[in-house]
Amino acid sequence: MNRETDGRTVALEALDLLFNRRDFAAAAKRWSSNYVQHSRLVPGGREGLFDLVRGLPDGARYESGTAMTDGEYVMIHGRYSVPGRRALVAMDMFRVRDGLLVEHWDVVQEEATADESAGGHPMFGDRFAAEGATS
Repeated sequence: MNRETDGRTVALEALDLLFNRRDFAAAAKRWSSNYVQHSRLVPGGREGLFDLVRGLPDGARYESGTAMTDGEYVMIHGRYSVPGRRALVAMDMFRVRDGLLVEHWDVVQEEATADESAGGHPMFGDRFAAEGATS
């Protein structure tokens, strides 16, 4: 498998292109035109996702954390930040085929503050967002 078809690389680059760079033309080369979306929060298909991102305010960001693969599947722990809103921490799972994201599932929740964390540990990274983590 080369860099252009490695699922982990494809997924990480696709998320950066779409959410951080807002390069929709380049991102379209990473998402299948038949993309299947299983998320409760995101409209169906590639254009549903792209339209959602087009509607986000300036300053919205995606940060990736741990990423792992199992065959065609890639799982990434990440944070979605939108100015003025509490960040969302997600476990995104993509199916990658022939160098394209073809399917997506996620588990998403609002990021807990230090006061809300029963275990006393941040949900993403090594600091709570209120303590200076990127948002």
